[in-house]
Amino acid sequence: MIGSGFLYLGLVVSFAGVVCLVKPLALLGLSRRAHGAILVAAGLLVSIVALVSPAPRYHVETPRTALDGFAPDYQFHEVHRVRVQASRERVLQAIRAVRADEIALFRALTWLRRFGRPGPQNILNPGDREPILAVATRTGFLLLAEDPEREIVVGTVVVGPPGGTRREAQASPEVFRALQAPGWAKAVMNFQVEDASGGSCVVTTETRVHATSASARRRFAVYWRVIYPGSSIIRAMWLRAIRARAETAGYSPGTISMKAPSPDLSPGCAPSFTTA
Repeated sequence: MIGSGFLYLGLVVSFAGVVCLVKPLALLGLSRRAHGAILVAAGLLVSIVALVSPAPRYHVETPRTALDGFAPDYQFHEVHRVRVQASRERVLQAIRAVRADEIALFRALTWLRRFGRPGPQNILNPGDREPILAVATRTGFLLLAEDPEREIVVGTVVVGPPGGTRREAQASPEVFRALQAPGWAKAVMNFQVEDASGGSCVVTTETRVHATSASARRRFAVYWRVIYPGSSIIRAMWLRAIRARAETAGYSPGTISMKAPSPDLSPGCAPSFTTA
């Protein structure tokens, strides 16, 4: 994402400026401490602009997937794909069964997102014994749609207005879909499986976030641009874990239950993603 890229570019430039303030880097043509001050100021300016810059709006003209039906309009998104040498059924069972301890770097990145705090069990702190999607739909995410042969869609509220609660917004998939009152931001994520050549499948996961007002969009934009690199890594590693489980010889997929969620009732801004 461009905004996140400029944010971290600005931070790197500012860090280089701080180093130059301590010890000028003559080899890089930064022979004076004044050069360091300029770098610090320029880097901070780039980062601030990246954080507050407007988010573009996307619209799906012709819905083709369940994800399109729940998030036809959005301002933040990311897409990841992986090819898996396994049947569609096996891949979908692997999607439902993958645990957090199978996803490389998941623990480290979610620990950073929690600032090291233990917290209650949720998608950022899921434990090792339960499939991560089952934890998600039990602790704050709503199972929006499930096509046993193609797609799984989950969603959650990531920003809410004062006095708003997730119980109101996530009472049912229909209520979640219809929520358009100002002050909300809804995150929707899917896993979609499509047949490919040679008996393989292509697995795609896409995350979309739709903010219903300018204020909600600004609030979520700061959060999204900060966490985007880690979020992107988690999703890429998640797909690798799905591929590894689906392609493992002798793996026997079972039936995985995706329980109804138990929403967080706290009002206001409640980032829990992943992000748009």
